[in-house]
Amino acid sequence: MSWPERLLAALLVALLAGCGDLPRPFMGNPGATARRLAQPPPARLAVAPPTTALLSDEAGSQLTRNLAEALQAQEVPAIAEKPGDGDWRLVTTAELREQQVVPVFTVQNPAGEDQGAAQGAPVPAAAWAQATPALLHEVATQAAPGIGSLLTRIEAARRQSDPNSLVNRPARVFFKGVAGAPGDGDTSLARQMRDQLPRLGPVVQDTQAGADYVLDGHVAAVPIAGKMTRVEIQWLINAPDGRELGRVLQLNEVPTGSLDGYWGDVAVVVVQEAAGGVNDVLIRQSGGRTSGG
Repeated sequence: MSWPERLLAALLVALLAGCGDLPRPFMGNPGATARRLAQPPPARLAVAPPTTALLSDEAGSQLTRNLAEALQAQEVPAIAEKPGDGDWRLVTTAELREQQVVPVFTVQNPAGEDQGAAQGAPVPAAAWAQATPALLHEVATQAAPGIGSLLTRIEAARRQSDPNSLVNRPARVFFKGVAGAPGDGDTSLARQMRDQLPRLGPVVQDTQAGADYVLDGHVAAVPIAGKMTRVEIQWLINAPDGRELGRVLQLNEVPTGSLDGYWGDVAVVVVQEAAGGVNDVLIRQSGGRTSGG
């Protein structure tokens, strides 16, 4: 087995989940109603007390709080209060159908325009009239997944209709280069990353203007016992504002001095592994877009 092959066999690539990355609860596939959307889903979803839900003010307020809590459990940024400027809204109504009440939950954009509705499970009219805390909690808990699914379709439709969305174009990556490697490692690793990462789909650029992500390589070589050196290579993927989104970590122990000159094929092997890991992080951050597709 050649030296590069031995190095490849020893490499450990660890993909770490994005640090500081916010939940993205509205991702998924679009529905027919959601395709009409031109505005993004809410920074928050205001669940206002219902006025036409066949409930008393007290029961309506309780249902509102229960809905907000149930939606938060679905990772939807919901609040139980009247909507402010820029808030999307969840409007609760109820329809009496024979001897049952059917709750309906309508999503509106900040302009108050209906964007789709989710229907709750029918409730016997007598039970709805009593509106016990247990019943209202059950109604909210059962409705939350359907509302979350509706919001998911809204988000997906927005992404697919936006030509600038990363769902519809390759990610643009500002590659800052590599620092800290012995020998010509900084140059060799950077050259290979600029060559191999674009083959997987992303566009690699040398300036930050217009970049979706920033990629930075760091190498640390530490002498250890047995005339060996532990080499740690980290590829950090950040947002343009500096938030860390993920990283690829490579560790190996090599004979001391073996990387003090030309890296050659070693750089090729290292970056073949690293580029795939970096691309995996970009795919997750871009909403599941496949490599090069």
